[in-house]
Amino acid sequence: IYVCGPTVYNYFHIGNARPFVVFDTLRRFFKYIGYDVKFVQNFTDVDDKIINKAKEENLPALEVSEKYIKEYFKDAEALNVIKADVHPKVSEHIEDIIEFISTLIEKGYAYEADGDVYYITRKFPEYGKLSGQNIDDLESGARIAIGEVKKDPLDFALWKAQKTDDEIAWDSPWGKGRPGWHIECSTMSKKHLGTTIDIHGGGQDLKFPHHENEAAQQEAMHGNTLANYWVHNAMVNIDGQKMSKSLGNTMWAKDVVLSLGTNLTRWLVSSVHYRKELNFSDET
Repeated sequence: IYVCGPTVYNYFHIGNARPFVVFDTLRRFFKYIGYDVKFVQNFTDVDDKIINKAKEENLPALEVSEKYIKEYFKDAEALNVIKADVHPKVSEHIEDIIEFISTLIEKGYAYEADGDVYYITRKFPEYGKLSGQNIDDLESGARIAIGEVKKDPLDFALWKAQKTDDEIAWDSPWGKGRPGWHIECSTMSKKHLGTTIDIHGGGQDLKFPHHENEAAQQEAMHGNTLANYWVHNAMVNIDGQKMSKSLGNTMWAKDVVLSLGTNLTRWLVSSVHYRKELNFSDET
């Protein structure tokens, strides 16, 4: 089982906690009925949000991510979530990621442009199959942002060139830069579980574009199915509204556990089917 883990730039909230509890429960159940389970959950420790947080806190980006990885383990333990067999970090897989991207370029599925590398979405004819979207419909809403040099609005970044000297970066055949988000999970799942895995999990919001792009990369690279089963949990609402910074209704998981205790929090997170939206409120 490979589950997309947190981007570590803050504490995790109760919405983030839902997949941790859902997939911890699934893993426990499979072990209970006799399966051998290898469970991998990554940390995205290289990301725009982490870079921004590092600037806010005047700290190196990897120091910020290490700080919140430690906080993750504290809060996950409070939720009685067992550690994964492997918790891979993006920063520890840069060479593997560069090799993966280089192979996609060699196979004609990617191209370099001014230090960035992009995946050629149209070259993968099955793009959209996971999320049930049509590539022509996606095209109508796609735009090329200012500063992007991609050839097609649908192409997505595999490698991002360093923009400023203080931005975290690694040497690569395309110049100093860092990985795009989607290539990270493709590389780490391949490294730790092989080219086809039994179950790939994560929140419903990851189905598109993250998991769609993961599948496109992996299947273009190896010509086989990335995952036999995709499992996506639905979102958590607060008092019937989507949790967001703008509404000021973010509930940190650590505060919920402090208020309700471990067992009640886990029960509440598990009290509706994992694909149904869960509403947190005083009434609930």
